[in-house]
Amino acid sequence: MKPFDKITGIAAPIPEINIDTDSIIPKQFLKTIERAGLGKYLFFDKRYDGKGVKNNYFILNKKPWDRASIIVAGDNFGCGSSREHAPWALLDSGIKCVIAQSFADIFYNNCFKNGLLAISLSKDSIEKLFRLSEKGENIHVDLINQVILDSNELEIVKFEIEDFR
Repeated sequence: MKPFDKITGIAAPIPEINIDTDSIIPKQFLKTIERAGLGKYLFFDKRYDGKGVKNNYFILNKKPWDRASIIVAGDNFGCGSSREHAPWALLDSGIKCVIAQSFADIFYNNCFKNGLLAISLSKDSIEKLFRLSEKGENIHVDLINQVILDSNELEIVKFEIEDFR
């Protein structure tokens, strides 16, 4: 994993609440301790039907969100069982940052331990980001200045991240 100061990319809006770790990576894919290769299982039950055919309605299967590096989600992201495979799958699929109203504690800590940026924002700020991400334009997450900018690099919202050691 490569450290970063700024992420610029498409943000995929997933406005659900209580997205649990079993939704992020279902239990049948937890048989490995390898981090590589888990991205193909990310949101597997939402991305594919029971026969393995892509669900064209799921946001991460649609252009331009199929190349998202940021996810904007509802409240309580990463709840459920603790599994380090969830941040591994997100990272392996190209997601570098998840922005939500809140996160489950264990998932939040696992994100930082593995190099996935998790940003918690107010409901109003999340709503702004949902509207912006639905346009499919790049947004910029500036970790040094702790600010999120739109595609014109105008400030949308500030955030706070504590030093993680």
